[in-house]
Amino acid sequence: MSIKSSKEVDPIKNERSGTVREVGVHAIWSLSSCKPGFGVDQLRDDRADTYWQSDGQLPHLVNIQFQRKTTISDIYIYTDYKLDESYTPSRISIRVGTHFNDIQEIEVVPLVEPSGWVHVPIRDIRDKPIRVFMIQIAVTSNHQNGRDTHMRQIKIHSPIEHSHTSCERNGPFSTIEFQQFATIR
Repeated sequence: MSIKSSKEVDPIKNERSGTVREVGVHAIWSLSSCKPGFGVDQLRDDRADTYWQSDGQLPHLVNIQFQRKTTISDIYIYTDYKLDESYTPSRISIRVGTHFNDIQEIEVVPLVEPSGWVHVPIRDIRDKPIRVFMIQIAVTSNHQNGRDTHMRQIKIHSPIEHSHTSCERNGPFSTIEFQQFATIR
């Protein structure tokens, strides 16, 4: 698995390209713990200057539950070691399943002083995006043996399936005359 972390990784650019969409908005998010005012709202507000701060023992968990089975291709996590130091995750476990009782670890992500978006591609053994009801992101250790963690943003991407119009399916029949009769009014 190829994990990328840099200022050049930009999930918004990928969304604008039309190949993926952010599906985290369709999920129910919960946290293992948080300091008051530093919870899910800050984790999902599209701002790099706010963050989730855990409040308790490791591992710190972000649970993302979908109401229907959802195809996931990428997870993006925004962290900033320069600002957060010992609060910055150094090891993250990505777990997936249908509910809390059957989640399985599919990826362990080591992070070395990350600053910016960390891209974690999510694939099955055939290198295809996976379909899940639940994702759990577990912070299993922090830099400098820190106790609590900061995560500034998380984005979940699903590939967009482009459907073919009747003109595309029918090959060379893409003239204006053909398109006039492609739909019934």
